[in-house]
Amino acid sequence: MTSVESSAISAMGHDSQTLQMTIVFTSSNKTYNHCNVPRSVYEALLNASSKGTHYDKNIKGKYNC
Repeated sequence: MTSVESSAISAMGHDSQTLQMTIVFTSSNKTYNHCNVPRSVYEALLNASSKGTHYDKNIKGKYNC
């Protein structure tokens, strides 16, 4: 897991073998897993200036396990 600077997300990680992405949200401290996430999608989120907005627009509801 990688700690990130974001008001919405506190940490995130990606497993390149299973393509599972894990995100810990700041407000609830809940951990969410997303499946079949390409590394490029993870990296785009990691590098996004607004991680919460990027997550909502590009990931939420699209990579459910």
